[in-house]
Formats: sequence, C-alpha cells, structure tokens
Amino acid sequence: MPFVAVGEENSRAIELYYEDHGSGTPVVLIHGYPLDGRSWEKQEAALLAAGYRVIAYDRRGFGKSSQPGFGYDYDTFAADLDVLLTELDLRGVVLVGFSMGTGEVTRYLGTYGSARVAKAALLAPLPPFLLRTDDNAGGLDKELFDGFAAAAGSDRPAFMTGFLSEFYNYDVYAGSLVSEERFRASWNTATTASAIASVECIPAWLTDFRADLPKIDVPVLVIQGDQDRVLPPEHTGNRLPGSMTNFAGHIVIDGGPHAVIWTHAEQVNAALLDFLT
Repeated sequence: MPFVAVGEENSRAIELYYEDHGSGTPVVLIHGYPLDGRSWEKQEAALLAAGYRVIAYDRRGFGKSSQPGFGYDYDTFAADLDVLLTELDLRGVVLVGFSMGTGEVTRYLGTYGSARVAKAALLAPLPPFLLRTDDNAGGLDKELFDGFAAAAGSDRPAFMTGFLSEFYNYDVYAGSLVSEERFRASWNTATTASAIASVECIPAWLTDFRADLPKIDVPVLVIQGDQDRVLPPEHTGNRLPGSMTNFAGHIVIDGGPHAVIWTHAEQVNAALLDFLT
C-alpha cells in the first residue's frame, strides 16, 4: 500500500496513506471529518471517467494513515499536504477539499503558494473563520465547540451518531439519499479513527483563515448545500466572495446538507467537472 512519511513520533514514522489512480491533470481530494479518503468514491469515479488523475489521501489520525498523539492543527495538516505534493512531484494540481479538508487547501495556499497548484475547490467550506470574536461578529460561540469536544471525549461512538445525523440531515434523507448502510459505514469509519484526533481536530475548526485567503491567487470555486447544519452558508461560504483575488463562483445546492458530495453527488460532480475544464 502506498504511504508517504510526514514526520516521526518516538521510534516510528508518521505516514499518510494515499491512493493514486488514472492519468492526466492531477486532482488531489482532501476529505472531511470524521471520514477518510474513501468518502470521495462518487467524485473519484466521475473524475477518472473524465480523464483525470485522482489522488485521495487519509489525513493523519484517520483511515489507514498513522494515528500519532499530536499534530492536529492546520499548520501541520498543510505541511503534510506539502510533503505529499512534493514526494509525488505533482504540478498543475487541482486541490479539492471537503469540509475540514477546505482548511488544508486554504492554509496550504496561504503558506506555500500556488507554484504546484492550478485551481482549487472548497466544498462545504470551513473558512473564513468560525469563531465569534470582537472583529468577527458573524462567527459562532466557542462554547458550542467546547461542547462538541467534551462529547467526543466522553462517548465518542455516541457523539459520532449525532454528528453524522447532522452531517447527512439523516432525519430528512434517510432511506432516500442516504441508506442505513451508508450511515453505518460512515459511523464505522468515524469510530476507527484516532480517539485523540477525533477530539483534537474540533478546536482546529476555529482556525482563523482570514489572512490566508487574500494570498490565494488561483481560481477558487465554492460549493455547498443551503441546508448545511454543520457549516451553515451564512457562517462560511456566503462570506467568501470578495476575500480572494480570483474567486470563481459560489454554487449553493438547494436542499443540500453538509454531505453534498454523497447526497447530491451528480450536481457536485457536474459543477466540479465544469470548473476543471
């Protein structure tokens, strides 16, 4: 299985698992919390059929990647991405992040620049800044995220059931756009992730990306659902136009929950492929 080393913990390497398929323009897919690279299966199939090279990797702490006891912050996540792009010598890349993965895209471009990157897409975005502060009245109270972290630390399987219910808007789409089997598979993936990562990633959601956004000079497309309960558009995507020099558009999917890459995959794929051409 393909792995790339991104650091060390005590006597062992910290490795990211990745899959690399197809040929053509490389598209790197960066998954959301609490899943892994396999969550992109509907996008990967569409991209491969359209003639793209598709690289999907598991964030540290998730999937088949190492589960170290540290490094669950966006500076480290962006550094991990930089190692992957460098080791595979990828150029002219399209970075596509979903949910938490949009933070990697934003911090990477803000820190390392666009020498290797041609375009970027933010699906169900986390930026610009979720936390309510004196200079960010459009944010959310820190107590909300403290509660999430406490719940994840107290009873992680129970927390994941509740989180994934909101992730898919399961009360609305169960049995239609989301099968019981899909929900169960997501729960299984979530509960096999690192217990440390599952808690420590939650404070990372409060990262301030406002200084990164103006540094991004490649075209950026934003896609999200208007019924996103995890990262509602009014706190995220609606605030992104005007924050980047090459903003390519903001597509809002009617009825879409947070997990639009699954529930509304046809619309997401069509928009993404149109952007890539």
